[in-house]
Amino acid sequence: MRAVSCPGPHPAAKRAASARAPADTVRRTTRVTLRGAVAPNPEPGHRRLPPASHPETTVTTPASPATCIATVRTLAIDAVQEANSGHPGAPMGLAPVGWVLYSQQMRHAPGDPAWPDRDRFVLSAGHASMLQYALLHLSGYDLSLDDLRAFRQWGSRTPGHPERGHVPGVEVTTGPLGQGLGNAVGLALAEAMLAAEFNRPGHDVVDHRTWVIASDGDLMEGISHESCALAGFLGLGKLTVVFDDNGISLDGPTGMSTGDDVTMRFTAYGWRVLEIADANDVGEIARVLDAARDDDGRPTLVRYRSHIGFGAPNVQDSNKAHGAPLGPDEARLAKAAYGWPEDAAFLVPDEVAAWAGALRERGAGLVAGWDDRMEAYAQAFPAEARELRRRLAGDLPDGWQDAAPAFADGDSLATRVASTTALNAFATSVPELVGGAADLASSTGTVIRDGGDIAPHAFAGRNIHFGVREFGMAAAVNGMVAHGGFRAYGSTFMTFSDYMKNAIRMAALQRLPAILVFTHDSIAVGEDGPTHQPVEQLAALRSIPGLVTLRPADARETAAAWRIAIGRLEGPTALVLTRQALPVLPMTDPPVDRGAYVVAGGDDCALVATGSEVSLALTAREMLAAEGISARVISMPSWELFGAQPAEYRDEVLPPAMTARVGVEAASPFGWERWTGTDGRIVAIDRFGESAPGALVMSRLGMTPEAVARAAAESLAATRAR
Repeated sequence: MRAVSCPGPHPAAKRAASARAPADTVRRTTRVTLRGAVAPNPEPGHRRLPPASHPETTVTTPASPATCIATVRTLAIDAVQEANSGHPGAPMGLAPVGWVLYSQQMRHAPGDPAWPDRDRFVLSAGHASMLQYALLHLSGYDLSLDDLRAFRQWGSRTPGHPERGHVPGVEVTTGPLGQGLGNAVGLALAEAMLAAEFNRPGHDVVDHRTWVIASDGDLMEGISHESCALAGFLGLGKLTVVFDDNGISLDGPTGMSTGDDVTMRFTAYGWRVLEIADANDVGEIARVLDAARDDDGRPTLVRYRSHIGFGAPNVQDSNKAHGAPLGPDEARLAKAAYGWPEDAAFLVPDEVAAWAGALRERGAGLVAGWDDRMEAYAQAFPAEARELRRRLAGDLPDGWQDAAPAFADGDSLATRVASTTALNAFATSVPELVGGAADLASSTGTVIRDGGDIAPHAFAGRNIHFGVREFGMAAAVNGMVAHGGFRAYGSTFMTFSDYMKNAIRMAALQRLPAILVFTHDSIAVGEDGPTHQPVEQLAALRSIPGLVTLRPADARETAAAWRIAIGRLEGPTALVLTRQALPVLPMTDPPVDRGAYVVAGGDDCALVATGSEVSLALTAREMLAAEGISARVISMPSWELFGAQPAEYRDEVLPPAMTARVGVEAASPFGWERWTGTDGRIVAIDRFGESAPGALVMSRLGMTPEAVARAAAESLAATRAR
């Protein structure tokens, strides 16, 4: 039996003491016993909870909790040491709560990790990835010891931060702090909405929880405010966040940069706040998490007073344990503190390895029980059961594309207005299509008519009011899509896509088919001025690998863009739409899915345009024709889709011999050289806009047919001079 002496007060307690309390009120934890631990007397005001009792999720094995927890800790130490890179301290502190979650609290199936009614677990503190990898391995998921040994190596299944798709059991990719928390809100919201839509009295076929481990950094990030305020407002009672309240960040004590009262903050959001005072008391951990499972209509924050680098005598409770290996000597000292063979590496005792088989057996039982419930549900509600199975499989309804709306020649309407028509048309045949806006639904036109609104404790709707929370909205949409059962979208003005950038990037990294609707797409926004007139945003979106950006030229292209976005399952799609009205172009079924196509033929030069500038290019074509120049007009709604076409098609649309070219777009010229070439010209915007009527701003900043015609003449002259 070994004990570890902690060097004085818990860092979070020291921070709180210096900020708010007299020194003699600070809690001190002077000794923590790893084996046969006895819970300390409760602190004043700390509520003792009844013993844990969840027979369906609790597993008994020959291994003691202390041995299982020490295995998790030492695997994390060894993997980080082997890689000479990583974050050992957080897994060492979090191992007890992680073990209780995986062994007792979570309803999951290691042998069937895609089981639809599993509890979702999100390690928002993604730097602590070895905690999750160790738990997945020990729980019987398809992750071997060799995978753990290859931590952070090229081609391994254990990257530096958890990545969706690399290994079963990782629901979302985390690492950028705060985003896992935002994803978890989406996961919990998706569960609540599916349950409201499909559950019937006596048939709870959708009934699972979302568990999160978050760090101090997660709670410092601004997205945590957006996401947690929304979760509290809606009353997502099946969401539990374990806050690793260890008082240490990468640079040192958190007291150097923050002193907010987390309990009061989350209480104000409408959350229930519980506390685990002794991070190594598995009985207390189980009782508190039991209480968190008791849904009272509020999400739950559990303050977990852990010790970063627990057991390593020279780095525990310091930032030295945060972002670097312990080193061979400190690793041996930590193992000695756990009663572990000091020179053993990647040791999993037989009695701990038995845990995997027990958890797989328990998981198989949970899946079988759900299958029985689904069979009973199908007997009672056959149509609903078929629909739920289709949705969970990710299949779209047969013939859903036939709902595309038609637009008449001669019509003139903004593409955001056409988008509203298309969205509502497709919504009639795609019931999983849900979403909302960052307090701009009336402007972005993203309300599903008669779809019903999501509201506090009322989840049987399709329209989500995200509030002015663009980043939180994008992260929640990612979580909803990752959950399954929905094709979710979020919308705002194009210029505010900057607020969402990292969440869009994370959707692309995970190949999540989120839909992003951006309106007010250029300087033609007009009177709102340069703060609301996007310039560089299109280039930024196009720079994200895996994101398909569509800027349609008219209503028909807009309907086609929605069809692409809904049907695309391999990554996110952004729709970029106008505020101003545009004429409907003559082609009734434009091949938007090919990225670009010829709107009007010509032999001398090519005018390549996107969005509203296609109409401008057509007018310029008429001017050039009056001068004897035959100009081809190409609509290129998606660079990405066109670039993915066979070379034969690209050369047919944009012939290599036609080197006189003009790129036309009311946005940054960045990247247009790819299409215009050496002799081409670019008519674009290389400055911020002005506050004035949109048509005037466009004219004053050179977005005119005359400017396009001049550029074409210059390009022709350049090619003929060679």
